[in-house]
Amino acid sequence: MTTETTAATAFAIDPAHSSAEFAVKHMMIATVRGRFRDLEGAIHLDDADPTRSSVEASIDAASVNTDVDMRDNHLRSDDFLAVERFPRILFRSTAVEPQRDDDRWLVHGDLTIRGVTHPVTLDAELEGRGTGFEGEDRVGFTAHTTLSRKDFGLEYNQALETGGMVVGDKVKVTLHIEAARPVKAA
Repeated sequence: MTTETTAATAFAIDPAHSSAEFAVKHMMIATVRGRFRDLEGAIHLDDADPTRSSVEASIDAASVNTDVDMRDNHLRSDDFLAVERFPRILFRSTAVEPQRDDDRWLVHGDLTIRGVTHPVTLDAELEGRGTGFEGEDRVGFTAHTTLSRKDFGLEYNQALETGGMVVGDKVKVTLHIEAARPVKAA
């Protein structure tokens, strides 16, 4: 992770305008989607040297929502997220790698789920930048990655009589993040 962020502008993730979404195969047929409703964190954005930028984020694991109460409760259980023992999903960047397009970066970092940490790479894109209703600076990003749920100890599954498993291993993650920097007092 970049440790010196003195030239970086600190933005707080706005949970009301951000989401962490996931998609996973069900019964090898269809894709089930869900999201986490509660997230927070900070983005330290260094415009002069994007490699000195960094991200830290935290998600309330119990805020998982797939619009099906029974499935959501199962996802919160020890079979999956074990939210009573591991209430937070954490991400901390270790490097930011600009791509050819000035609005795209690879954000490398450590993701922790169920107390298990693995490196991941987010393919991030700047969606926009501007001024909010109260004069604050705002920035928006979208980021994508695919991970193996088994890497994080999310191994629960059931075999299908026709072959294959009920829950796919690969999880597609999409982050829609809006962050704000408060107006400085005069």
